Amino acid sequence: MFSQNHLKEIRGLLKTKKNILILTHQNPDGDAIGSSLGLQHFLTNLNIRSTIIVPNEFPKFLKWMPNAKNIIIGEYRTKFTEIAFNTADLIFCLDFNTASRINHLESKLNESKAVKILIDHHQEPDPFNYTYSDTSQPATCQMVYKFIEALGEDSKIDKNIAYCLYTGMLTDTGGFRFRNTTAETHRIIASLMEKGVYPDIVASHILDCNTPERLKLLGTVLDSIELIPEKKTAILSLTREQLLKFKYQKGDTEGFVNYGLSIINVNFSAFFMEDLQHDFIKISFRSKGQFDVNQFSRKYFNGGGHINAAGGRSELSLEDTVIKFKTIIEKETHEVP
Repeated sequence: MFSQNHLKEIRGLLKTKKNILILTHQNPDGDAIGSSLGLQHFLTNLNIRSTIIVPNEFPKFLKWMPNAKNIIIGEYRTKFTEIAFNTADLIFCLDFNTASRINHLESKLNESKAVKILIDHHQEPDPFNYTYSDTSQPATCQMVYKFIEALGEDSKIDKNIAYCLYTGMLTDTGGFRFRNTTAETHRIIASLMEKGVYPDIVASHILDCNTPERLKLLGTVLDSIELIPEKKTAILSLTREQLLKFKYQKGDTEGFVNYGLSIINVNFSAFFMEDLQHDFIKISFRSKGQFDVNQFSRKYFNGGGHINAAGGRSELSLEDTVIKFKTIIEKETHEVP
């Protein structure tokens, strides 16, 4: 958490800064959107106006959250985004640890003279004016809740905030299945439910939102599963052609990597997918126990994340990327679960 001196200074900033910007990372997920909207609703309850800008589009299944329709997509509204950065005097950076994670907005953030406040749970953060970085926290949404609590403003948490924060905590803990889910997580979830959250409503938007095309895409990726039993590893993949065949929409492959981990005696799941717009392979890693996919991805696939959940990318073809992956786990026997 921020130090008491920093909390005092942040309270002062919230009273004096008029142009507040909230940023989150490229390809926003439930924790990114939930924490951004949760913080914005909190600021609104303090009679403080703010603007949320995300680098690119986010999945439709997250657009049900209160005020999501007012989120600015940076790559669509370039002029507005330019003005927002030029006039901002306070910027909250949520759910990313380095400016490179906001892609084309990186230079705008680096050049901005605004005071920058980081709230994030990823490893090795860049320096910011104020930093609340805690890798033990399962979700940035949980950290936003604790930030509001530390300010002594938890009475301002209403149903809108509760739904947003609950959503991010649900998605970033894999439905409260990941090891980073703590007793504190459940205590906060109980508090959010007391504010009016109904879990079935969130589940209907996040978990029960399949289209026929997405189910067919899921069938295709499940059919691709390749097991390496001696390494307790599952490999899943999708080609660009398969994505187009089933009318892929952003967010459709969310959670696909977890199916590998659901297999008996599998502790490491890797999902490789050709990007539709660019010539590279998007990679998702998941693990059980102490196998650190964050370090694995950093070392071999230009990525990172958390101990049990990380992402990466490869400039090789899909076939060559999978071959590279197999070669690595065969050679680096000490690193495989």
